[in-house]
Amino acid sequence: MRDRSRYLPLVLAALAAAAPLGAQSEVRITGAGATFPYPIYSKWVLEYTKTRPNIEINYQGIGSGGGIRQFTDRTVQFGGTDAPMSDSQVSAARGNVLHIPTVLGAVVPIYNLAGVTAQLRLTPEVLAGIFLGQITRWNDSRIAAANPAVQLPARDVIVVHRSDGSGTTYVFTDYLSKASADWARRVGRGTAVDWPVGLGGQGNPGVASTVGRTPGAVGYVELVYALQNRLARALVRNRAGNFVNATLQSTTAAAAGAVLSLPDDTDFRISITDAEGAEAYPIAAFTWILLPRQMGDATVARPLLEWLWWATHEGQRFATELGYAGLPPRVVQLVEARLRSVTLGGRAVLPPNYGAAGARRR
Repeated sequence: MRDRSRYLPLVLAALAAAAPLGAQSEVRITGAGATFPYPIYSKWVLEYTKTRPNIEINYQGIGSGGGIRQFTDRTVQFGGTDAPMSDSQVSAARGNVLHIPTVLGAVVPIYNLAGVTAQLRLTPEVLAGIFLGQITRWNDSRIAAANPAVQLPARDVIVVHRSDGSGTTYVFTDYLSKASADWARRVGRGTAVDWPVGLGGQGNPGVASTVGRTPGAVGYVELVYALQNRLARALVRNRAGNFVNATLQSTTAAAAGAVLSLPDDTDFRISITDAEGAEAYPIAAFTWILLPRQMGDATVARPLLEWLWWATHEGQRFATELGYAGLPPRVVQLVEARLRSVTLGGRAVLPPNYGAAGARRR
């Protein structure tokens, strides 16, 4: 979801924890994809390398679509995406893919209304109506009904959306498709859609910048961009009927409710938008690392899996400080099983007891 540093390559180092430092050879692993998790992936590897300095991971933030393509073409050892692969994309990868969730994020409606100091409340119907071009004035009765104490200006609504394909757009349109039958019929969900109205902005920074300098504008970005740019963001009514602010706690609440009934063999291609729960923020999502079920390179197999194990366990403590929500315990438990299931030459890469006290190689 999140666009980073003009998509410069992220070069990270971390080590295969297998042998004494002097005996270890350098291992290089390549990945590409979603830009949303760039900061947390960077932090994870920088921390990991303090004791494991001889693995180099080159991760390029090229967007979710690019990550899926490069993973499918086998030009990288792992991919990154904020939109789960479709059945046809999984087939194109010959089924050799696991979706490993790493952290969670939220997409928020942002707006620019001078003189309006109260945090606006937006219903699913109003959000869909705005982005469908059906609600064109801020003092529309449908907006006013949810904000009776707010003096809304008689100003045109200027819609701003992503001009590029992105996981952020997928999450936002996935939510609107669930919340509005009209939206589902006319537009649908996707990393790129045929927008009925609005101005396009390149990446989250482009949308945030356009909304910030355009009076009357409304758009959608990841939570961190609203916070960094000090943009007003709306409360959104959830499935329980409550208007919820996007916070780390409400994002985690969305995931917690959605994963309780996940089967042990889940492939994690799940949507947590419009989730059940009184405190759940309704426009929340996982971001995933794409990993081969059957690996072909013995040099990188175990180092990559061990880094991912650490990231989804010890590494979760860094999520909050960087603006992400950590994985719920049930998801971590299921991730353990997925990582242990990865094979190389027909044999599991990690031993069955990997993760138990004293079982990991030091």
